[in-house]
Amino acid sequence: MKKTPANHRQRLMRLASHRGTIRPRDLEPVGIPRTYLQRLVREGTMERVARGVYRMVGGPATRHATLVEVARRVPAGVACLLTALRFHDIGTQLPSRVWLAVERKAWKPRITDLPVHIVRFSAEAFTEGVELHELEGVTVRVYSASKTVADCFKYRNKIGLDVAVEALRDCLSQQKCAYDDLWRFAKICRVANVMRPYIEAVT
Repeated sequence: MKKTPANHRQRLMRLASHRGTIRPRDLEPVGIPRTYLQRLVREGTMERVARGVYRMVGGPATRHATLVEVARRVPAGVACLLTALRFHDIGTQLPSRVWLAVERKAWKPRITDLPVHIVRFSAEAFTEGVELHELEGVTVRVYSASKTVADCFKYRNKIGLDVAVEALRDCLSQQKCAYDDLWRFAKICRVANVMRPYIEAVT
């Protein structure tokens, strides 16, 4: 049976509500003409939140909307450092950009319409400690709390030693990481000697 305009409109609204954010190219595979997206924007039912990214007006302003969109575009990337801290509710950082790790030799993503900071990781520092989380129908890769703390010490010159120390203290006090995991990732990131006095100070 041929789908009517009302069907397209309702299906688009259900899709947007389910996913949180959608792009015009998300509509073609499910048979919804792109023109319906613009109609909903004009009537004030949907709004543009970034270039090529839309959501329902009045819908939940998802905390991870930008991270989800970045994950859609760079599925092999891993949320790291300040973004991973925020994801795990560690520390007090509120990053304005998505910090994304990519493999050192990988092609650098070109994203000009979303706030993204690319950091290159290599070998085990890139592959270890990755967690998979399903957010708004998208698989998002995020480093674990323990791995993130070790990364913060490794990249302390980029984010500040105070941020790394705060992350370590908060992670341990909230029992979001185990000592064994911290040492393991400290060795992988080659910051065991740097982290040792700080770990000893809070134990």
